[in-house]
Amino acid sequence: MSTGAVRNHDVAVDLPLGRPARVQTPQPGDPRLGRLSLNQATVKYWSLSQAVQGCLRAGVPSIGLWREPVAEVGLDRAAHLIRESGLRVSTYCRGGFLTGPDRRAALEDNRRAVDEAAELGAPVLVMVVGGMPEGDRDLVAIRERMAQSLAELVPYAAERGVQLGLEPLHPIFCADRAVLSTLGQALDVAECFPAEQVGVVVDAYHVWWDPQVWEQIARAGAGGRISSFQVCDWVLPLPSDPLLGRGMVGDGHADVGALRRAVDAAGYEGDIEVEIFNEQVWQADGDEVIATMARRHVQYVI
Repeated sequence: MSTGAVRNHDVAVDLPLGRPARVQTPQPGDPRLGRLSLNQATVKYWSLSQAVQGCLRAGVPSIGLWREPVAEVGLDRAAHLIRESGLRVSTYCRGGFLTGPDRRAALEDNRRAVDEAAELGAPVLVMVVGGMPEGDRDLVAIRERMAQSLAELVPYAAERGVQLGLEPLHPIFCADRAVLSTLGQALDVAECFPAEQVGVVVDAYHVWWDPQVWEQIARAGAGGRISSFQVCDWVLPLPSDPLLGRGMVGDGHADVGALRRAVDAAGYEGDIEVEIFNEQVWQADGDEVIATMARRHVQYVI
């Protein structure tokens, strides 16, 4: 099925909750879709080709790529597919994980990620910097080592025209994924480098709770450091794996529209990338997921 909506007596139904849609599905060419981007994680079980074709059918002009689906088809084939499609690449996910014991291997892998991003035409490599190595509880020292490794990577990325976008993650992920937990912490690191080389990712799921988020968005914008704006919603109850607790915008507790207005006021004019980790969403028809995503975009985001 590729109609862009579940049909129940000709009424579109939003996924994954099965509620009747409150707005019509925007059609290809609708100017309200002009900044919308599909992050591949939202349609995890689709191939790169399927994701590209889904965007084209729905009129979504941009896509956020992930390394694993690119690797499945090969970098050359992936780059050709993107160029032929005419889609923009909003981001490339992901680099980072710079805090582990094998620093050399981490840097080598990140250099490969930079090369891939450059070949794909991605302006930003999203950096999930890494968590706390087993048995190491010195969070300050871990962050310092991460920043030192980042400093080695920055010149390599700059030479290839790829900005590194530091993504702070919600504090529940500090131990295993990202020792940068707030936008302020990410900016403290990013501001050690030129803005065109290192920026920050404003992900609604990870920053909506932060009482300093408005000031930090303004700070990021003033420095020209907003690399990407990613959206989804914080839904309850959290699943056993909190990583999979992201919902469609409008289904949870985050004021995504207010965050969008804040990043726009801070000078951000780039894509608005929908990134959802949710098993129910992944199991659904991809075209229906994109249709729901587009409706929620015009209803709650712009």
